[in-house]
Amino acid sequence: MVLEKINKPNDIKSLSDEELKILADEIREFLINKISVTGGHLASNLGVVELTMALHLALDLPQDKIIWDVGHQSYTHKLLTGRREGFDELRKYGGMSGFPKRKESECDSFDTGHSSTSISAGLGYAHAREIMGEDYKVVSVIGDGALTGGMAFEAMNNAAALKSNFIIVLNDNNMSISENVGGMSSYLAGFRTANAYLDLKNNVMNSLNKIPVYGDRMVKRIRKTKSGIKQFLIPGMLFEDMGIMYLGPVDGGDLKGIEKLLKEAMNVEGPVLVHVLTHKGAGYAPAERHPARFHGTEPFDIETGLPSKKRIKSNYTDVFSTVMRKLGDRDEKVVAITAAMADGTGLKRFHNMFPDRFFDVGIAEEHGVTFAAGLAAAGLKPIFAVYSSFLQRAYDQVLHDVCIQNLPVVFAIDRAGLVGSDGETHQGIFDISYLSTIPNMTIMAPKNKWELSDMVKFAVDFASPIAVRYPRGEAYDGLQEYREPIVFGKSEWIYKESEIVLFALGSMVKIAEVVRDALKEKGYSCSLINARFAKPLDTETLDALTAGHKLIVTMEENVINGGMGEHVTEYYHQAENRTIRVLNIAIPDDYVEHGNVDLLRKEVGIDAESITERTIEVYKKL
Repeated sequence: MVLEKINKPNDIKSLSDEELKILADEIREFLINKISVTGGHLASNLGVVELTMALHLALDLPQDKIIWDVGHQSYTHKLLTGRREGFDELRKYGGMSGFPKRKESECDSFDTGHSSTSISAGLGYAHAREIMGEDYKVVSVIGDGALTGGMAFEAMNNAAALKSNFIIVLNDNNMSISENVGGMSSYLAGFRTANAYLDLKNNVMNSLNKIPVYGDRMVKRIRKTKSGIKQFLIPGMLFEDMGIMYLGPVDGGDLKGIEKLLKEAMNVEGPVLVHVLTHKGAGYAPAERHPARFHGTEPFDIETGLPSKKRIKSNYTDVFSTVMRKLGDRDEKVVAITAAMADGTGLKRFHNMFPDRFFDVGIAEEHGVTFAAGLAAAGLKPIFAVYSSFLQRAYDQVLHDVCIQNLPVVFAIDRAGLVGSDGETHQGIFDISYLSTIPNMTIMAPKNKWELSDMVKFAVDFASPIAVRYPRGEAYDGLQEYREPIVFGKSEWIYKESEIVLFALGSMVKIAEVVRDALKEKGYSCSLINARFAKPLDTETLDALTAGHKLIVTMEENVINGGMGEHVTEYYHQAENRTIRVLNIAIPDDYVEHGNVDLLRKEVGIDAESITERTIEVYKKL
């Protein structure tokens, strides 16, 4: 087995051409077998096997630097740097990350997870190399989907001034997670379909290379000039017009062709872009047919490609999807926005039924928010469905363009709270903190699937900015008998007793039920309130609690700094005649790594057992 010969960085360089072909096949087989058990990002990794191998053949790691945009396509990179054994624990608690991690290997140059960052980071490395007088190559790998993010263009604009070598590899698979949209996608499609250009270019270059002495010089001259062959056949070369030399495109399955182009790029004094046409899911038919489904997949059956475990109950995203379809039927002013996540956020059904009122802005959350603000200012009812960790990229736009104008934009915040296997960059544990600082913003969180439906309907008719945050995973169907109408800023009593009161928000209401049962078994009297609103606080209820309770336990799946609990504590601190003790249950002020959500809850102390113990400990001291 050729793969077993790869045990450390640069081992790939000792393989023969025949062994390299075998290695590519073995890597694909290895990834399919391992990810079918652990889950993970499959389609994107299968598409870049030869590209990654070429990078490792052309570069010397860890001296040279590879910065992976997003980083979910770095599995082959991890294999080629000696981390084969780590794949049994991929994305598990305490195991190997599914993304590049500097603390995991010196061959991982930059921690990534969000899109459109690699050119900026790589440019930073390139300038640092010059300032410090060092000698190494810097390669930023970025997908065509990531080029819809404005940050990538900001970096390219800045890179044009660089006088030393800096390589940008464009991994062009015509997809991000959902199908690519917009002008950049159309622009790149021109390269993919320009067979006449490719054929003529190859024929001319091959002919020139055969001319002794002068042929090689002529090829270099053609490649360096903006009036080269491609200028005649594909007008408006965006990259070269920005001051970045363009090489390619090259077939993503052509290992030697990619390696050759990379080595040519290394001789360029300045920034150079190498365009590689890859195929998402290459080598595994189910992933080729359904690349979006195999973007981030759960364990699956290799033969059929179907999930190993059938999902019976609906998740919160499914509930949101159903509500959006109904709202689209009822109100023609309702419009939906996604940032390249139509499937992930549950907007595919809305898109199919109301295509004229659905907008995919690409990987551009900042633009998406301000675009929603414009729609709202013009009288529509925009709902921006977005993952919690991705919305934080658009904080300024939420504040400046939506909330200052008090525009009625609905933020449907999916994956709020602990997400699990994708780790620090994807945990949705900061949204309450960063949104609650903004005047005019309202924040809600449902206790179960019915309340999510009610909250989205409430939000659509709300006259100001409003966020509804809900977790990843199975939608809770308990407490269905408690469904009081949503009233702005009002919480909901679930159980009314005395002494201890659990003031829980969103996903924590389910856990609060378990905590209450445990406290009751130990002889403690305990009330339970569904907070519903993280902002504004239900101060009327908070005032009323002081009459019959000694301890209020706030519970939220958000970091403690800036969370609902801190605001409750501050409210009581400012109040006169304070007679109640506050215990804040929240995630510590830290980043949470990858792993099973239940394990992570226990690790950070927001599981039922830990909360029960802390509550009793504090109550006994009163």
